[in-house]
Amino acid sequence: MRILVTGARGKVGAATVDRLLQDGHEVTAVDIAPAVHERAREVIYVQADLTDAGHAAAVMPGHDSVVHAAAIPGPKHNPQHVIFQNNLMATYHVIEAAERSGVRRLVHLSSETVPGFSYPRRYFHADYAPIDEEHRVRPQDAYALSKWFGEELMDASVQRSDLTGVSVRPTWLQWEGNVERNVGPIVRASGTDKSASFWSYVSVYDLADLIVAALTTDLPGHEVVYCAAADNAAGRPLHDMVRRHFGDDVELRPVDRPDASGISTAKAARLFGWKPQRSWRDMLDEGGRLLPEPQGLLTAGETGVHRGWRAMS
Repeated sequence: MRILVTGARGKVGAATVDRLLQDGHEVTAVDIAPAVHERAREVIYVQADLTDAGHAAAVMPGHDSVVHAAAIPGPKHNPQHVIFQNNLMATYHVIEAAERSGVRRLVHLSSETVPGFSYPRRYFHADYAPIDEEHRVRPQDAYALSKWFGEELMDASVQRSDLTGVSVRPTWLQWEGNVERNVGPIVRASGTDKSASFWSYVSVYDLADLIVAALTTDLPGHEVVYCAAADNAAGRPLHDMVRRHFGDDVELRPVDRPDASGISTAKAARLFGWKPQRSWRDMLDEGGRLLPEPQGLLTAGETGVHRGWRAMS
């Protein structure tokens, strides 16, 4: 297939580009960062600002499918109105361009923050654990709102056109380059710290696997699925930690393993046959320090993320 990947210079985009190339797909990578004006490597790279409708329309024709990962990736480092305008309008323009260009399928990168309890101005927490796609949605911040409205745009598109799609809600994304800084302290805390998403996380490579599964499955309409690791970042029994920090305010639902993630991926398994294959234990020791093998890949620039970046430059 000819696949367009937006936000290709981010860790999600780069890991996805690498995975698509491994599967033999023809990839066009799009991002707002400047291009390297040399002979193309494995993929064609196009610089584009997708908040501009003309840019989105220009890069879309000729592709069978789209992975839309372009976004400001969180609520903390930009003014709220900038986050909302950037993320929502880029998604709107990409979907509109995909429809008009006859794209068959679009995978939209949404977020675990959509229900609203990750960054609320007025605190509230999830109703039950593990969290799933049926949980009520009440976002307060601009980032979560932009991702939720993106899901609504996908719903509208599949009703009025032949486009089909999946919105994937990844939880906290980890790879060799950030897992020690992010997950290491949680491992060392051993469940003594509180977590809005109930200690969930996911490897960017498991996310790339789910994106490819969603792209290549002939599922009609638009579906929303979570993406998380099978275990939690604390490495402790989920139910015990939820009771410790939230008392009886959170309903405990069945889990497949004691140290289960705080986010369920049962729907993704049911629809796409996808199950997470990677754990923080593959990258960190019991003290939360990076293991020699991932450290070696990181030092050598041979991680999947690095390979994706290299394919575009």
